[in-house]
Amino acid sequence: MSRALLIVDVQNDFTEGGALAVAGGDAVASAISAFLADHAGDYQVIVASRDWHDSDGDNGGHFAETPDFVGTWPEHCVAGTPGAEYDPLLVTDAVTHHVQKGQGRPAYSMFEGATESGESVGAILTAAGVLNADVVGIATDHCVRASALDAIEHGVQVRVFTDLIAGVAPEPSAAALAELAHAGATLVESDSV
Repeated sequence: MSRALLIVDVQNDFTEGGALAVAGGDAVASAISAFLADHAGDYQVIVASRDWHDSDGDNGGHFAETPDFVGTWPEHCVAGTPGAEYDPLLVTDAVTHHVQKGQGRPAYSMFEGATESGESVGAILTAAGVLNADVVGIATDHCVRASALDAIEHGVQVRVFTDLIAGVAPEPSAAALAELAHAGATLVESDSV
């Protein structure tokens, strides 16, 4: 049985000091790196996603000068800028596939993105025979939630490592985890593997 690790949006703009900083983002980046140092060999596929928004326009209404922080956001993760790069505390040497999402449109799930060669996450998982995936990253209540739900919809058994995620706010993060559990995800800490 093939297993994948899905690393969602551990980027400078989502960690401390970024345009949409999530408290604990740097700690999550470091913890994912430590986990990879011990467990990268457990995975046939390791996919890391990044928001990679166009520099011109509002990316399909995703950017707004007066954002509501629900469907519209301040400018963030613009392609080619330091904010769009991986957090430097995230060691990406073991990543097998890098996915970019949100070019010209809103995109929360890594399944909405593609590699530079055009491969979708769904196609990557299918080609590798992945039946199980572990999900980590930022932010619990937005892109982690959407990516994990799409993995479940793709027919993959999902574990969310609750010590390797960070959310924007406690209440919506708790609601997202409850939704994921109801959808069939297993919520565990990474040291249980």
